[in-house]
Formats: sequence, C-alpha cells, structure tokens
Amino acid sequence: MARCRKPRSSGPPPGPPSPWEVVEIFVRATITKEELLADSVDLAVARSLELWIRARRATRAPHYVHKAPDPSLISSRADLSRALRHQHIWAGCPTPGEMERSSGIGQLPSTTTRRVIKGDTLPVDPTQAIAFLEACYVRAPVDLEPWLAAMARVLDADPGMWASAHSELCKEIQASSEQDPPPLLRVA
Repeated sequence: MARCRKPRSSGPPPGPPSPWEVVEIFVRATITKEELLADSVDLAVARSLELWIRARRATRAPHYVHKAPDPSLISSRADLSRALRHQHIWAGCPTPGEMERSSGIGQLPSTTTRRVIKGDTLPVDPTQAIAFLEACYVRAPVDLEPWLAAMARVLDADPGMWASAHSELCKEIQASSEQDPPPLLRVA
C-alpha cells in the first residue's frame, strides 16, 4: 500500500508572526482617517518601528551600549565581531529565529546567527553579512556601506569578494541617489 507523504519544504515552517509583525499589523489596523488622507501610513509604520526598537533596547540592552556602533572605527576581526554584537543589541536583541525569518529561508540560518551573536564566528560572505545587518534593522544602502567597507578592510580570507560587494553597494547608492530622494527615516 502506497502512502501519501506531504512534500518536504526547504527550511523551517513559517511559524507565528514575529513580535514586530504583530506591532505592524496593529499599527496598520489603527490608522486614522487623517493619516490615510495625508498618505502618512508608511511614516507611521516607520515611527512605530523606531519606537518598538527603542522599547526593546531599553528592556534588553546592557548598560554599556549607549549608541549604535560606528563601523568606521573597526580595525580588526575582534572589533568587527564586537561591533556586530553591539549592533544586534542596538536593534533590540532580536532572537536568532526572528532574524532567520526576516532574512528569508537559507540566507541567515539561526545557528549561524547565534554563533555571530556569541562572537564565535563572523559572516562568511557579503550576502550573509548583509542579511545579518538587515535583520538588525540596518537596511538602507547608505547605512550598509560603511559596514561592508569595514569588512573589506579586516576580513582577509577573500578580500576581493568583500571589496567587490562594497563597490557594488556603492554603485547602487550612487544610482539611487540620482533617482530617488533620501529615505524619510533611518534606524540604526
């Protein structure tokens, strides 16, 4: 007798929405008519994200993290590891599972995320580094650029890979600055 099996999906099941997704759903459900008429829904969501991150940071961050790390000060692998951990704290300490779900299946495994947060390893390639930073709410290309520049400076395993990823991001920033105005809100 043949059995019918459910096809395997790649990666973990989607699971419940993340805490931020719940907040975003609430914000979108409680938009006022004035906000709709002023077309400021995205601004309300962006402001809510900023406040949500501040609240998480206030309840989860240790006393010694007072500001977002400055990637221009990174000069060694240890500095990079510390800065990534501090960026994770500055983002409100999202869990590795939340970070994996926000980056997409296969982009940033929760086990790798956990090891980066603990300081045991560094991202292995630019795609993984960008996924980690985006999961820590460093999403604008102009905010990602100094991080990739720092990684190109200190990661000597394959400097060409990091340098080319940095130059591609710089080209993207240049192209978008010629077309679009700067973003309304930067969270870092």
